[in-house]
Amino acid sequence: MLHTSFRGKTSLLLLTLLTTMSLRPAPMAGQEPDSLPKPTAQNDPTARPAVAPGYFLFPIKPGKPNFLAASMGEIRPNHFHGGLDIKTDGRTDLPVYASAEGYISRMKQSAFGYGNVLYITHPNGMTTVYGHLNRFLGPVADFLRRQQYEKQTYELELFFPKDQFPVKRGEVVALSGNTGGSAGPHLHWEVRDAQDTQLNPLQWGQYAEIQDHVPPQLQAFAVEPLSIDARVQKRFEKATFVPKAPPAAGTTLVWPDTISCYGTVGLLLQGFDRYDNAWNKNGLQRVEVKVNGQPLYTYSMDGVPLAETRQISDHIDYEWQKTNGRTLEKLFVDDGSTLSVYTTGPNKGKLRVEAGKLYSVDVRMSDSYGNTTPLQFVLRGEQPAYYKTRSAAVRRAALRYDITRNILRIITPDPDTAAQAGNVVLYKGSKRLALKPSYTAQSENVYLYDLRAGLPDSIRFGGIAKRFDRPAAIPAGVEQGFATSNMNLAFAPRTLFDTLYLQTSYKEGVWTVHNQRIPLLLPLRLTLKPDGEVADKTRSAVYMVNARGGRIYQGGKWDGNQITLPIKLFGSFKILADTIPPTARLTRRGPGGLTFQVGDNLSGLNSYTLLIGGRFRLLRYEYKNATLFTESNDTIGPALRGPATLRITDQAGNEKILTLNL
Repeated sequence: MLHTSFRGKTSLLLLTLLTTMSLRPAPMAGQEPDSLPKPTAQNDPTARPAVAPGYFLFPIKPGKPNFLAASMGEIRPNHFHGGLDIKTDGRTDLPVYASAEGYISRMKQSAFGYGNVLYITHPNGMTTVYGHLNRFLGPVADFLRRQQYEKQTYELELFFPKDQFPVKRGEVVALSGNTGGSAGPHLHWEVRDAQDTQLNPLQWGQYAEIQDHVPPQLQAFAVEPLSIDARVQKRFEKATFVPKAPPAAGTTLVWPDTISCYGTVGLLLQGFDRYDNAWNKNGLQRVEVKVNGQPLYTYSMDGVPLAETRQISDHIDYEWQKTNGRTLEKLFVDDGSTLSVYTTGPNKGKLRVEAGKLYSVDVRMSDSYGNTTPLQFVLRGEQPAYYKTRSAAVRRAALRYDITRNILRIITPDPDTAAQAGNVVLYKGSKRLALKPSYTAQSENVYLYDLRAGLPDSIRFGGIAKRFDRPAAIPAGVEQGFATSNMNLAFAPRTLFDTLYLQTSYKEGVWTVHNQRIPLLLPLRLTLKPDGEVADKTRSAVYMVNARGGRIYQGGKWDGNQITLPIKLFGSFKILADTIPPTARLTRRGPGGLTFQVGDNLSGLNSYTLLIGGRFRLLRYEYKNATLFTESNDTIGPALRGPATLRITDQAGNEKILTLNL
């Protein structure tokens, strides 16, 4: 609650004062209907493309038992997993079969991402994708090799017309591998539609190769206040509920206690699925929520547009994951989300809880094979009231604050024994606004303020004062800049998921841009301005740094004495000079070819070229074990005999030349 420190003033005077100091009272929560309307889809996630069962052949060991390492739509650090990961018996070079008739429309070789990947387009307009391959086979492999020698590069992406490389259903088109970002041997298999929506192949019928009779497993659920007047168990903070013993898969978990709530709240869930005879945890395929028997929210991971996959950071509680280590999926849709996997009503899955009412919540977690695990609990509407509880552990007053969505939450541990805690005062210039405590729990007073009413300069509680270190509110959906004497930030309309209360600092050559608990949707353009002249700009670049001494190359382009780059994560950055060349040594030479162990102390490998007798010989790079090696099936390059030169450069332009006589 808000009030002035002046007694006897009218509410009109209060509003005038607050408007003058640009600290306005928080807006009242909007009234929402008692009944839950039937859902309307943002983009109907249950609308399945028409594909006959069995149209797509299982691409690894078809007709034989197999296992999945990952399912469609699983949660990854910065994207939804876009297909199925099929186990390959812990080894490489299993035959990969074309899932249906079509033509090879695209292929790529890379040390990162999907590694060696093949795309086959089919008559129904869909495309199957085969990633992390070890080798391509057939005429397309020969064509690729000739193009690599013509362009003198291993990393290459090619696109093909319809009639150039036709394939038949069941034709062996490649051998499975462990290339790119793969964490172990497997085949990454996708089905995409013509709009590049990644589709779940299991939605068109169960594959005999993959058996699944195991329902999903609940790990935890949570209830979170979403409006300034909201409370969960009388507090303005997320409450997480973890079963004392994991319930048996498929059995209904009925939470034994009603959960006290008020205002607009959101539900969250953590769970996983397993396939038969497999230990690894997979993602949930579908979650449905009903309240008092009426549909509230559904998500389905049967189709995720490739353009939306980075919105995973808004599908989960990203900050909670970073701070508490638990990955909770939101069972409501945040205002800035455009993900098309949801079906909701007009309140987007957010639930308005009123005092004196009960809300019976039914949550159903399902996998692709129809196995389902239910969860049931009851929310009890309880009007908030001020209360105070004490803790003998609090001996000295203090002050701290955090921000949840648009709400500033101020917490003051306070040993005072008065029946009600004192006020917190917000200052903006010479203006002041006093806040009453919302509640006091364990001798910690909690005060709430909606930052959309204006940003304060400082906060005071008794004799303790703190500067409010968020100098700007950056809204999502617009282009906006922010500048200090040592950095510039340029936000594009889709850089942010939601309004950002920006925090920056600069100290001793380290620029900190907010913190990694908040995600970015698209890169932020960052310009750093060093204190003094940077001596060797050709070797100097920006690196992300952490408290453990880690340094990750980010790059950047110099313009005078400032450097600009796009960043994908908030964090701390430093300009470092890399003046040490990379290293290389020959570790294997024989009939199977050559292998070089390579490394770099800072910026990382950028380019490599092997010449034998003055002629180019193709090398393949594997970053996971830092090796460069020739391929035994290379029939175009020169023989591995005679004088040879390996030339490698790092990202800073330092060069290492290794001369050999093979």
